[in-house]
Amino acid sequence: MMTQLFWNSFLIAGPIVIATLVVGLLISVFQVVTQLQEMSLSYVPKLAVAVIVTVALAPWMLARLTGFAASLFRSIPNLG
Repeated sequence: MMTQLFWNSFLIAGPIVIATLVVGLLISVFQVVTQLQEMSLSYVPKLAVAVIVTVALAPWMLARLTGFAASLFRSIPNLG
C-alpha cells in the first residue's frame, strides 16, 4: 500500500514540479543573460505555471486520487 501511495503522490505532484522546474530554469537563464536579478521575476511566473498546470490537470489528479482512495477502502476487509 505504501508503494502505491508513493507512486500516486509522485504521479500527481510530478507534472506541477516538472513544469515549475522548467520555468524556473528558463527564468534563471534569462536572468543570467540580461543580468536582471529581480526576485519577483522568478517567483510570479513559477506560481502562475503551477496554478495553470493544477487547473488543467485537476480532473485527472482528482480521478487518480479518488481511484486510489476507493482501492484503499476496498482493501480494508482483507486487512484483518
